[in-house]
Amino acid sequence: MRERSIEEFLDQLAAREPTPGGGASAALHAAQSAALLAMVARYTDGERHAEHAEVVGNVLVEAEELRAVALDLAERDALAFGAVGEAYRLSRRTDEEKAVRKEAIQHALSGAARPPADTIAVVARLLALAEELLPVGNRNVITDIAASAEAARAAAAASRVNVEINLAGLTDVGAHEALRAEVAGVDDLQARAHRLTEAVREMIR
Repeated sequence: MRERSIEEFLDQLAAREPTPGGGASAALHAAQSAALLAMVARYTDGERHAEHAEVVGNVLVEAEELRAVALDLAERDALAFGAVGEAYRLSRRTDEEKAVRKEAIQHALSGAARPPADTIAVVARLLALAEELLPVGNRNVITDIAASAEAARAAAAASRVNVEINLAGLTDVGAHEALRAEVAGVDDLQARAHRLTEAVREMIR
């Protein structure tokens, strides 16, 4: 996925193929959010911003790390969803085959829920960085913090439904409850993203 052009990726996203899909798209929203924060951090330099150099430098380093993580999650999501399809296609002619298929489906569903759940965790870190950068960021590019927040919000919302669709078929109670807990904070993440955007809008009025 890293080697594809934007047009190639969108062509594949639009194709009648199971992958890439919403989970990969959500992770790319997170990657764009991280890239926007990195850009704002790079513009927040020079003597004018010297007193905030340490904060901005830390934001830049972590934003770049999260961008790489998010890209990896996009690729992992496509692979994990492919495994779900393979599990459902397993033979079920005998009782033994049915048992093997059932176990494979459960394993695949749990695996497919992992990348979007991890994307939600990335979003939490991105919003924390945006909240840290907002008070000190270069005002000439401050709207890009709002753009980052909105990309992060989209990533969280899309990731949640991608976790939930896998939860619907997951019978392992422990795994189900653990994943449900991981998506429980998405409403709060969306509220934080909204507050960031509104704060930026106040600054530019």
